Order: sequence, then C-alpha cells, then structure tokens
Amino acid sequence: MTDAYIYDAARTPRGKGRPDGSLHEVTSVALSARLLNAVKERNGLEGHAVEDVIWGNVTQVKEQGGCLARSAVLASNLDESIPGLAINRFCASGMEAVNLAANQVKGGAGQAYIAGGVEMMGRVAMGSDGAAIAVDPSLTFGTYFVPQGISADIIATEYGFSREDADALAVESQRRAAAAWADNRFAKSIVPVLDQNGLTILDRDEYMRPGTSIEDLAKLKASFKDMGEMMPGFDKVAMLKYPHLDHINHIHHAGNSSGIVDGAAAVLIGNAEFGKAYGLKPRARIRATAKIGTDPTIMLTGPVPVTEKILKDSGMSISDIDLFEVNEAFASVVLRFQQAFQVDPALINPNGGSIAMGHPLGATGAIIIGTLLDELERQDKNIGLATLCIASGMGAATIIERV
Repeated sequence: MTDAYIYDAARTPRGKGRPDGSLHEVTSVALSARLLNAVKERNGLEGHAVEDVIWGNVTQVKEQGGCLARSAVLASNLDESIPGLAINRFCASGMEAVNLAANQVKGGAGQAYIAGGVEMMGRVAMGSDGAAIAVDPSLTFGTYFVPQGISADIIATEYGFSREDADALAVESQRRAAAAWADNRFAKSIVPVLDQNGLTILDRDEYMRPGTSIEDLAKLKASFKDMGEMMPGFDKVAMLKYPHLDHINHIHHAGNSSGIVDGAAAVLIGNAEFGKAYGLKPRARIRATAKIGTDPTIMLTGPVPVTEKILKDSGMSISDIDLFEVNEAFASVVLRFQQAFQVDPALINPNGGSIAMGHPLGATGAIIIGTLLDELERQDKNIGLATLCIASGMGAATIIERV
C-alpha cells in the first residue's frame, strides 16, 4: 500500500440557498467547473493528470443529475480523457469522495484524483429526488422513520441537552466563523466565484449572522415541535423505538441547525510520484478513513461510533487527535460528540461550522477536510479528525496527518 497525500484543498464561498442568494444564478455544473479549473491552475495540471474526478452531490435530479461529475469535467478545462464519478452518501458525499479517492491511490489504482462535491440547495431543493426511506411504507414502518429534525431532538432528549445548550453552541459557532473570516483563515482555500465577465459574484460566506445572541435565538420557535406533536405524530413513532422516553424535547430551530446554502469543494489527492511529477509538496497524509451504519431513527449519532471505529482501526486514541471538525448539522450532534469523548470544545470546529456558514450537502465533507488541514497548519498541529452524521443512520470519518 502506498500513501495518499493531500496536495491542495479549495472551496467556493457558500451562498444563501434561496432566490436572493448570490450564487442562485450559477448552475451546479458551472460552479463545479469553476472549482476544477482552479485546482488545475493552482497546481499546473496538464493532460490526463488525474485518474478520475469523484464528485459528491446528494439531490441527483435536474441539473444535478446524469453523472454531474462527468458534466463538470466536460464544462471545465480539464482534459476530456478524465472521466467522472458522481456519488451519494447523503451529507458525507464530499467526504466519501475524498476517502474513495484516497483508498484508490493507496491501492494503486491511479496516481491522483480530484475529489469533492457540490450542492446548489437554492436551485435543486433538498428532498426533491424522493427517498424510499422516507416515502415507502414497507420501509418506513420497519425503520421507525422520522425526519432529521426530530432525530436531532431525540438526541437532545436522550442525552440531556437543553435548548440553552444548543443555542450557546450556535452563538459560539457564529462568533468563531466571524473571527476566522476577520483573520483571513480561509484565504488559502477560498476560490471566488466570478461571472462571465470576470467580475466577482461572491468571495466570502454570506449566510453568517455574526451578531447573533442567546437572546435572539431564544425568540425563535422550535422548528420540529408541530411536526412531532401533530399528525402524522412523529414523536409517537420515535417513542415506539425509544419507549423509555415519555416525551421529545424539541430544542432545534433555524438558529441552531445548519444553514441551507450553495457551494462546492475539491481536494487534490495523489501519491508521492504524482507530487514529484508536478513539483508539488504534499500538505498532509490521509491516515485513515471509515464509515458505519447506525440506528436509522435517531439517525444522527454516527460521528460517535465511526470515530470509535476509525481510532480502533488505526490503533489510535482520542488523545492522539489535535483538532476536530464535526459537522454542525444540528447543535445536538456536536454536543453528543463532545459528551461522548470529553473533548475540549475549543478543539472542535475552532473556526465555526455549518450552523454559522451553512451546509451544502454534497460539498460539506470535503469542505471540513480542507478547513481542518488549513487549521492544523495555522496552529502548527499534526493530526486532525473530520466526521459527519448522515441521513438514514450512518457516519463517516477521515484522519489526516501533516507531512
């Protein structure tokens, strides 16, 4: 087995995922091509420089359907001899693209890959592709399916997290994200989005609300309370699975849950020979990858067991990890991770996360790997772990080590 290295990590800014968002007029293919071109230019790639482009996107219909990865290659300046593979592991699609590419390199199936993902949530609505787990009674009844927001509230109820706990984490995410942008911590990775005339459309994350306070969030109505308590009564479904709970504490709302945004991210992965051929210095080694299935009702607890799995598989302990990126799908997901591993909160998402900057589903896994690498370099730390919860009950994780 050969080592797989990260040579570059880039992302677009995240635009608000709605009609008045700055990226709303940009298609998924165009945004992906913009990022692929940036990776090509930043690293001097020529010809059949990479074996494949592996691209995650979750809602694979309309402009995001039909093997978006190959469409993006053809829309970009990459050589047409480079194929494309579109994959979907829900919120971990971008991470799974990176992990798959790394393991291909480790196994000798090509010297280099570009991996990442895209999601234009303002153009292709989340859930518009349908899903058997949510709509097929023969499956939903047996799995005790509830929507993700209810799952997040089950976590809060099961593990004792209050509305105040969740809101405090959300306010801190906003504070950290604003501080990171003020300190130019994302400068190495951000690729501004330009229009056809070369004018800047967006060069910074626009979803953030840096002045958010606990008092502001306290005014917001719990988003999933009515959904849980009214017909079809998802709270009752959840309590069939968790009969020891006599109620579901609904603590999540728009302010302590991840934002709906547009965005893309890419990671250039290769072996040592690839780096020598292009005169590139590796920034990190992908030390380990993991994925796991979990209870589909509570659904979002995956970061805990997949972290346990990746640490065991790699012969490491939680104390070996210097920094963590845990996707802020909902506040309770991060709170549960902190609780399970007793990790110093200062080491988790030091530059804020998806609550502040948004969660473009197919891209986020690649975004947090790049963010983790940038922060390891900034703090002169060595080993980082990135992980996400995943719809229908899964978890994914990646450990990187600076070189």
